Amino acid sequence: QVQLVESGGGLVQAGGSLRLSCAASGRTFSTYVMGWFRQAPGKEREFVAGIRWSVGITWYTDSVKGRFTISKDNAKNTVYLQMNSLKPEDTAVYYCAAARTTSSSFGSWGQGTQVTVSS
Repeated sequence: QVQLVESGGGLVQAGGSLRLSCAASGRTFSTYVMGWFRQAPGKEREFVAGIRWSVGITWYTDSVKGRFTISKDNAKNTVYLQMNSLKPEDTAVYYCAAARTTSSSFGSWGQGTQVTVSS
């Protein structure tokens, strides 16, 4: 089992930037897939971005392509989500999650961090 702790959320004006961090511990991560999800009030949780830990391949939901970047620091066992050109519709609780393989479900989750974008 892997433990995940997010940080970096906050309040920002539209057009601004934030960087979220997800510190992972507990297991080796060479086969893991890491992901960022978000859940806005009254809406279902949605996938935002993912990265394969071993090879660094990334993918994104369409609404954040070109604005968000997921990355990792192997030495720190940390995954980041750089969010630029933020919009009010990006307001949500953001969660970090881990899956053991590319065909596994995301079984480990962080506690979430609030991101609020004001117009």
